Amino acid sequence: MLLRFALAGSRTDTIRVVLTGLSAALATLAVLAALTVLAIPTVLDGGRNVSPQYRNPLIAEAGLRVGVAATLVLLTIPVLVLAGQCARFGAPARDRRLAAFRMAGAGPRQAVVIAATEAALASGLGALAGLGIYLVGRQVLGSPGPDGKLALPTDVLPPVWQLAVVVAGIPVLAGLIAMLLLRRVVLTPYGVVRRVRTRPPRPWAGLLILGGLGTAALLAPLTRYLLRSGRSLPYDLFGLAVLVAALAVTVGTITGTGWIAHVTGRLLHRFARRPAGLLAARRLMADPWTGSRTLAALLAAVLFAAIASGVRIRMSTEFAADAEYWRRDAERTGEPYIPQDTTFYEGAHDLVYLALTVALVIAAGGLLVALAESIVSRRRELAALVATGVPRAVLGRALAWQTLTPAVAGIVLAAVTGITLQRSLYGGEVRSNWGTVCGASTTDCVVLPPIVRTAPLPLGDLAGFVGVALAVVLTLLLVSLLLLRTSTAVEELRTA
Repeated sequence: MLLRFALAGSRTDTIRVVLTGLSAALATLAVLAALTVLAIPTVLDGGRNVSPQYRNPLIAEAGLRVGVAATLVLLTIPVLVLAGQCARFGAPARDRRLAAFRMAGAGPRQAVVIAATEAALASGLGALAGLGIYLVGRQVLGSPGPDGKLALPTDVLPPVWQLAVVVAGIPVLAGLIAMLLLRRVVLTPYGVVRRVRTRPPRPWAGLLILGGLGTAALLAPLTRYLLRSGRSLPYDLFGLAVLVAALAVTVGTITGTGWIAHVTGRLLHRFARRPAGLLAARRLMADPWTGSRTLAALLAAVLFAAIASGVRIRMSTEFAADAEYWRRDAERTGEPYIPQDTTFYEGAHDLVYLALTVALVIAAGGLLVALAESIVSRRRELAALVATGVPRAVLGRALAWQTLTPAVAGIVLAAVTGITLQRSLYGGEVRSNWGTVCGASTTDCVVLPPIVRTAPLPLGDLAGFVGVALAVVLTLLLVSLLLLRTSTAVEELRTA
């Protein structure tokens, strides 16, 4: 009986189940991929643990596989955010259905269990689908290349108990998340009452960002001061300070989406002169948390992309300085200069960029669901506005202002915050100084002057990531405008 109640519903409920299952399948694939990387066996070769059957050094070397697995696990964060947003899709219709269950005699706890069971069942089907895709992908992508090596660890399968834990754990987690999302909902036989926040967001997120950036900015001069005085900052303390600064900036960026929306709404309300801008401003000020949870995943991806672009250009500058240093040493000794092979590091950064791009796409999917859910849940309100004479073009422009204003401000803030954090931690100056260099004899020793270079700002990479994020938001806005036209039909007023 509980399954029948959970699976009952309208077309909107079916769409919510499909979207929740899709996000569960993506999360399953990411976790299974991470477990596969960790399960790769190694052999001892020259004092290193390696797996020579793989072409990619990131999975061939045991010491680098932990980073790959951690990246795959981090990809599940935007997927879980997408799952949470999908669970909210069509919430008003679901709430009315749950209220009908209450009127038929179900208790408040039973109604919540029905909603959680729906999310768990959808996630369970998605997890099984993800497991099937994973097993089929192992067979499709398992052929070795011309060199006899594998591109992916398709010859490795995690233990069966790990597969079972993932497939069973994701539905349980989805059900718990659904119950958590319903913690502010009071289910009554006469409707659904939501305990909403009425006070505007506090600026704690901005203080977290400033505190993290200030901590990072103090580390570099403090380290230089201690070195000049013959002391050094303990490695554990330095690592802890870096972790605290990074966490403060990340948490501030993610949790500050509601505050950003409220501030941009106030500014838009102050300077807007047309109905569309005023409607959007009032909507942002009345409910700044609408869509902010999903926008947080997009901002987190942009933040990490900005940090990664700063690390990449600094490393490229270090390689160039080292190459210049050893080229001068080769000219001094008359020996041929052999450039250092940096393709491995470039490939590693390319994979990081690929992972961040995937995170952007997943976050974009969550944002699309948030926009669609906002329109669907307000379709009778929007249809009433059209019926009273408000042009659809005005509603479309209001939706554009409401979507683009906080998104553009948040994306730019995330990019600037990320690159500022990276530059504050490591600085912009790169110094290549290997000390005394000796030739064939110990008497042929000289001290080459250091090579000092300044790492430029990665404006190209930053513009690329920011441009992709803005293009994604614009594309989703266009899709939402198409949905807005069908949701503002006057017939929506006759919906019971």
